[in-house]
Amino acid sequence: MVGCCVYEIPAQDTRNGAIPIGRPIANTQLYILDEQAKLVPAGGIGELYIGGVGVARGYQGRADLTAERFVPDPFSQVPGSRLYKTGDLVHMLPGGDLVYLGRNDQQIKLHGFRIEPEEIVAVLTRHPAVRDALVVARENSSGAQQLVAYLLNEADQPVSGEEVQRYLRKNLPEYLVPAAYVFLDEFPIASTGKVDRQALPDPEVILQTAYEAPITPIEETLATIWKQVLHVERVGRHDDFFALGGQSLLATQIISHVRRELQTEMPLRTLFAAPTIASFAEAIIQQELAEAENTDLLQILAQLGELPTEN
Repeated sequence: MVGCCVYEIPAQDTRNGAIPIGRPIANTQLYILDEQAKLVPAGGIGELYIGGVGVARGYQGRADLTAERFVPDPFSQVPGSRLYKTGDLVHMLPGGDLVYLGRNDQQIKLHGFRIEPEEIVAVLTRHPAVRDALVVARENSSGAQQLVAYLLNEADQPVSGEEVQRYLRKNLPEYLVPAAYVFLDEFPIASTGKVDRQALPDPEVILQTAYEAPITPIEETLATIWKQVLHVERVGRHDDFFALGGQSLLATQIISHVRRELQTEMPLRTLFAAPTIASFAEAIIQQELAEAENTDLLQILAQLGELPTEN
């Protein structure tokens, strides 16, 4: 199929950024599905599948590619109907129009998480000082993979990497916040007319956030643990464990120290989801509160005779 959807730009539309790709044309159905080929929740990001009378039977002479891209249509009552699996990532606006976000073959697997770079880009480009953005995974000086954001700045609105990072932390989970930021005049373009990702420059300096000292006893203990494990002189409450050279083996050491020094058993995945001193300390507090509430509930039930008391 050459075309499957259409969008009419209103004359009064003054928005910046990407233009929606719109809604399906006649006799066409569009679905946004997740990795299990299930419909994503409203507003969620997923892969675009195309159904309807215009879907071809497959690729001539390419049975393998046909089987990969032309899949059974679970939403149709017509026997033998197929959906075309586009590989395009989209999400639906409240009014029903679709927005193209990029390709799913750019997905990044980092620290146990599946990351869609375009999800981060969508937030970055909402910042008034960011004209365009790319997010990729690159190795840092210690050889560990980390997220790097390449930004095109609005000429009349200068902004620093630290400012952008603080903005992202307000709008995204910690594991989606890049550790390094590179400002470019323009993205390198390949002969195909697309961005040449191989030509993107290496970050010369990994972004270190402005130092902010730990402010609670738990944060102070965590900072001491991180300094010992990472062999660094100073750790601020917003410094990223992985940006400081942390990796999976060192993460297990952090968890062991936390268990011994704070008498708290934290899942390893928590450090990947909350990799700063401040966010990890908050995760510890929330877990302790939940455990305390469960303990109080058990005591209440025991007093009511619902549970046997311990001797």
